[in-house]
Amino acid sequence: MFFSIRDLELRKANFDVEIKPGQLDFSDNHLKQAGPLHATGVAELVSLSLGEIRVKGKYSVVVECDCDRCLDPAEFPIAKQFDLFYHPESSQTTAGETHLAEGETEIGFYEGDGLELNDVLREQVLLDLPMQRVCKPDCKGVCPYCGQNRNTTTCNCQVAPVDDRWSALKRLTE
Repeated sequence: MFFSIRDLELRKANFDVEIKPGQLDFSDNHLKQAGPLHATGVAELVSLSLGEIRVKGKYSVVVECDCDRCLDPAEFPIAKQFDLFYHPESSQTTAGETHLAEGETEIGFYEGDGLELNDVLREQVLLDLPMQRVCKPDCKGVCPYCGQNRNTTTCNCQVAPVDDRWSALKRLTE
C-alpha cells in the first residue's frame, strides 16, 4: 500500500492489511515470514509541516530464522505497536555533517511523492526481532569440535587442553 502525499493532503489513510508470507523482502536468506503479517493503523500528514508523514498502528507476524546457538529453524512471534514520523529526503541536507537534535534520531526519511507501507513494516519487523535468537532458553547449541546439535545428540568430544601461555601467571598465585 502506497501513501501518496497528494492523497494524505485530502484525508487520513486508514489501513487494515494482511501481507502473505514471501511478500516482504528481508534481504536475508536465513529470515523469512512464517505466517501472514496483519497490520492496522492510520497514515496522515502532520499539520503545519512540509510533507512530514505520521504512521501509527500495530502489527503481528510470526518470523522464522535460524537459532543462534544450534542453527535449527526457530519461530518468533512478534506483536508490536508503532508511531513513526517520516520527512521527505529533500528536507535533509547532504553536504557535510549535520547536527541532529535529540528527537530527530527517531525520524525516518522517504523519497519521491510518498511512502510505501511494506517498507515501514519490513523495517519494524527487523527492529523488533530479538537480538539473541534462540529456539528455546536452554538451547545447548552445537559442539565446537564435531558440530553435532547438543539438543538432539550427546557427543563424546574431549575438551582441548588449556592454553599454556597463561601457566606462568598461575604459578604466581601458588
